Amino acid sequence: MDAIMTLVDFILHVDRHLKEFVDAYGGWVYALLFLIIFVETGLVVMPFLPGDSLLFVVGALAGAGLLNYPLVMALLLVAAVAGDQVNYSIGRYFGPKVFAWPDSRWFNRRAFEQAHAFYEKYGGITLVLARFMPFVRTFVPFVAGVAEMSRGKFSFYNITGAILWVVGLVTAGYVFGNVPWVQANLSKIIWAMIIIPGLIAIFGAWKARRAAVA
Repeated sequence: MDAIMTLVDFILHVDRHLKEFVDAYGGWVYALLFLIIFVETGLVVMPFLPGDSLLFVVGALAGAGLLNYPLVMALLLVAAVAGDQVNYSIGRYFGPKVFAWPDSRWFNRRAFEQAHAFYEKYGGITLVLARFMPFVRTFVPFVAGVAEMSRGKFSFYNITGAILWVVGLVTAGYVFGNVPWVQANLSKIIWAMIIIPGLIAIFGAWKARRAAVA
């Protein structure tokens, strides 16, 4: 329980904790930031790390002169792209093993083939939009790999989504993060960055399920 409360506190007060880390460890913060973004996007067991709010706060700290804006932008872009590639590769490794399973109550080959067709047709926009959705962005690359989406197509949309996500949120923090109103309401903004994309994902899943039933 203490570990959960510590994680929640870090997510909601990532600005304070990150500034404390910069003050205490200086340049090591770049390694920490790279690790957080890489792990959140690259390991399907780590979907709860604060990607969106972290990028915004990183931009704000860069705007305040505490971080090097071009350096942190480049590092986080590499981390986001590499993380998704690792996640996809893990899914791709397990994909053929899954495809070899016989039909059973636990595995439906037709559903698997439909998932493959879906990712070939719509997987690109799914990968890009998922970047802005907590939890969802951690699972989508893995599922794309399992569904055997072609690596070339995946890589193109992986890079495109990473650029939009990292550059967009870091730059937003850089420009607006030190505005007094934003600083005074940062906790509310972080909550919004967590809840709103999550609700969009839930609504999309609900619509997809209704369409499938119909």
